[in-house]
Amino acid sequence: MSGLALVLMACCVGLLLWLALNSHTPLPWVVSWSLVSLGGLLAATLAIRLGWTRRLNDPSLTLPQMLWAITSAAVAYLVVADARDMLPCMVAMVLLFGSLGLRMRQIVGITVYAFVATSTAMVLAPRLLNQPVSVVDAAHAVMLAVVLLACMGVSLRLHSLRSRLQQQRLALSRALEEHRALASRDALTGLLNRRSMLELLELEQRRCVRGQRSMALAVLDIDHFKRINDNYGHAVGDRALQAFAHTVRHTVRGGDVLARWGGEEFVLLLGDVNDNAALSLLQRIGQAVSQAVVADAPEGLRMTVSTGLTVHLPGESVEATLERADQALYRAKHQGRNCVVLADLQAPPPPPHPPPPLAPAGLTAGPAVPPQTAASLH
Repeated sequence: MSGLALVLMACCVGLLLWLALNSHTPLPWVVSWSLVSLGGLLAATLAIRLGWTRRLNDPSLTLPQMLWAITSAAVAYLVVADARDMLPCMVAMVLLFGSLGLRMRQIVGITVYAFVATSTAMVLAPRLLNQPVSVVDAAHAVMLAVVLLACMGVSLRLHSLRSRLQQQRLALSRALEEHRALASRDALTGLLNRRSMLELLELEQRRCVRGQRSMALAVLDIDHFKRINDNYGHAVGDRALQAFAHTVRHTVRGGDVLARWGGEEFVLLLGDVNDNAALSLLQRIGQAVSQAVVADAPEGLRMTVSTGLTVHLPGESVEATLERADQALYRAKHQGRNCVVLADLQAPPPPPHPPPPLAPAGLTAGPAVPPQTAASLH
């Protein structure tokens, strides 16, 4: 926009110089006015391009450029003599130029300044040129007032439309954030859902491959959760899930991630931890869950959790790690529940060897012959 303002001012300067060369305006005055007017806008453009205005409240210098251009237009009224009819066009162009970058009070203030500056120039011009005030001068003043009012009205309308558009964009941005949260979070507990957790696990797995991190995975299952729903109702069951999620989130470390895997089953990602530390943390989680209180539930309602834990092995897939943790969970259930079982770590099996190549057609493959035996046959 600053470059555009500079181009528009250059066009006005070029037009006035053309008029001066054709003896319609005094050339020395027009040259001086052109250098000063273009110099101010050029300085603003350079300051913006070089980044000197980034820390200002108005880094685009919209208001200073408009004040400079309006002042130049008012001075031009005293310089151009017979070409004063261009003044309303220049002022209108300046006002419309800044309509998208100013606040409402600034729009009204710059319009008042334009009216005062140009009116002053119109009053001073006849005295400086020793000319009587004519009906044409009065018509110019009236026309200028009409143009300024029209420009202010258009600028205020554009400001209103821009404000409404910004509000709509903000509302749309909030709606998208809510939609993204609903798509990635479990609505009941506020935890990551299964899809988002899988994406996170894939990312962590790639970091483990690069040697940047290590991780452990735990699968947690609330013991006999169906009894809670059957004995106390689904509303109490929902609050039990919320209490469980709240308890675990406030027991684990800040970098650990808990996700609802489905029903009463949860997956916990533990980053940069060995199996002993992870086992100790999960035991503390089990104690905290057993003491958790479910809101608006019978006093005797308590929960326990069975957990399967494993450490991610370098080179294996996330699915393999989750399967091993799930098997450890089933062992925990078979051992009486309310406990943590650490999975037996096994290295991933080596890839199978490719089958030997088939013999060419017409030949019968026989037993392999050692090189020494083959040489003796010859």
